[in-house]
Amino acid sequence: MRWGVLQFPGSCDERDALHACERTGAEARLVWHEERDLEGVDAVVIPGGFSYGDYLRAGAIARFSPAMEAVAEFATAGGPVLGICNGFQVLCEAGLLPGALLLNESLRFVCRQLDLIAVDGPETGHIDTFEARRPTLSIPAKHGEGRYFAAEEVLDALEAKGQIAYCYAPGQNPNGSARDIAGIRNEAGNVVGLMPHPEHAVDPLTGSTDGLRVFEAVAAAGVPA
Repeated sequence: MRWGVLQFPGSCDERDALHACERTGAEARLVWHEERDLEGVDAVVIPGGFSYGDYLRAGAIARFSPAMEAVAEFATAGGPVLGICNGFQVLCEAGLLPGALLLNESLRFVCRQLDLIAVDGPETGHIDTFEARRPTLSIPAKHGEGRYFAAEEVLDALEAKGQIAYCYAPGQNPNGSARDIAGIRNEAGNVVGLMPHPEHAVDPLTGSTDGLRVFEAVAAAGVPA
């Protein structure tokens, strides 16, 4: 099992994501934003940060990077992709996930530990987001543009098709996201994006190891047959 973690100018969480990937017992390497070669990579992480300085809007420039062209092909072929915070924004900008991430309702940057309710999808073969015996995950969030938005008919379709991967626990929505959505998956189930940062919850010293479960689920989906 080999991970590829994208690195853009302005990224700030790629090293943490790399460490989290390695904590699954797998190999991991950084993929520079100008690279198109994902050969040998079994799963991709698009990390948090401020890709290209978040000019225009978050993720709007990174969406056109050569590495993201390769990721789009990888995802279309069924490869597992995890987008975290800015990575979630990039996935939405690239059209690999529906909807958009807008400025927080408070217009302020938020940074706090949150409880997420992980929602299982209806189909086999998707990236499972949790185990039934532990339906909540304690993971930190830190973002200024994390308010998930989509048209009502899109939100209805996400719910109907089991594409909502994570929701904020009652009373913990930090940004005003529609229907308390913290993360979604694509219809095929191999692309998942979420705003909270599981890579910052993989060591007991940080107060929670629940984030490691997110990476372990992606690793399980990416193990070659």
